[in-house]
Amino acid sequence: MSDDVLEIARATRHHGVQRSRTKEATMFNAVIAAPFGKVGIRASGEALREIVYLPAQTAGVEPDCELAARAAGQIERYFENADAAFDLPLALSQGTAFQRRVWDGICSIAAGDMLTYGELAKRIGSVSPRAVGQACGDNPFPIVIPCHRVVSASGIGGFAHHGGEGFFRDVKRWLLAHECTANRFELR
Repeated sequence: MSDDVLEIARATRHHGVQRSRTKEATMFNAVIAAPFGKVGIRASGEALREIVYLPAQTAGVEPDCELAARAAGQIERYFENADAAFDLPLALSQGTAFQRRVWDGICSIAAGDMLTYGELAKRIGSVSPRAVGQACGDNPFPIVIPCHRVVSASGIGGFAHHGGEGFFRDVKRWLLAHECTANRFELR
């Protein structure tokens, strides 16, 4: 393959990456700054469809509808005050009956408190901490349905179906630290 052909392939591949990053940001009705990166908000009709944690380099997007603006405002208030309440219409029909039961259980955990996956399973009448963990990972509305408040019996646990160290666990640590009082627990 000639050097010219390789250069065109590199340029095309790079252009495609740039286009996808731009397209990714425009897939949201809003992308707002967060202390740990960005938060993407998707709305459809009269309900929120999804809230997504995004890396800091994601382009910001001004809210393009009243619901996205309302969600952005409430999330920004939460970043200022962990006790801020949410009053947003959520498209919960996308979850199964079991997932909705888990999400209801998560909503009963106060800011600054935590339950293990096993404790939440018992609280909602389930026998499977693993199934509770899966439902936590499937939560399309993190922060509003605060799944970060559910942790592993042996540590912080995963987050948004991401185990191990990295961006998502750092987000979970930030959210828990934001909500806790001094030295309530050790973040591992």
